[in-house]
Amino acid sequence: MANAQSASETIEVVFSAATIAERIDAMARQIAQAGLEDVLVVAILKGSFVFAADLLRALHRAGLSPQVDFLSLSSYRTGTVSSGSVEIVRDIEIDVAGRNVLIVDDILESGRTLAFAKDLIAARRAARVLTCVLLDKPVRRAAEIVADFRAFECPEVFVVGYGMDLAHRLRELPFVGRVVRAS
Repeated sequence: MANAQSASETIEVVFSAATIAERIDAMARQIAQAGLEDVLVVAILKGSFVFAADLLRALHRAGLSPQVDFLSLSSYRTGTVSSGSVEIVRDIEIDVAGRNVLIVDDILESGRTLAFAKDLIAARRAARVLTCVLLDKPVRRAAEIVADFRAFECPEVFVVGYGMDLAHRLRELPFVGRVVRAS
């Protein structure tokens, strides 16, 4: 179940590619039933890009035709712990006023990034703002937010793959895993 990365580290699979694909299809059907007409999907970069792409295709299969835009926010830089502040690195281009917006992010942990994005979109007069995350880590939140849709509850480990990185590495993995370093 692990892919070797180097002599001193391996990646242990937490959620397989097949498990992720099945869950995303089921979640897309749930989102389609939420009645989001003329929905704009706002993917938070960089970590959610793989998840957002798969979710968009699943939403299409579920009968939706969403538009998509990207918001790049940063709170981690090259570390594994949030810095505590969120910065806009790249803003969306599409006007959200009067629109139904689904914010897509890779992981809900401290809640700062998702809460910041939701508040930003709501302040721009979106009609409805819902959130969707691949992983929800059951940790103490720094911001009060609950994802409207979530694929998985994540164990309390640092995860990589499926778009998520460790200092800009390992985003390409087709599964969610955790780094195991040899002793």
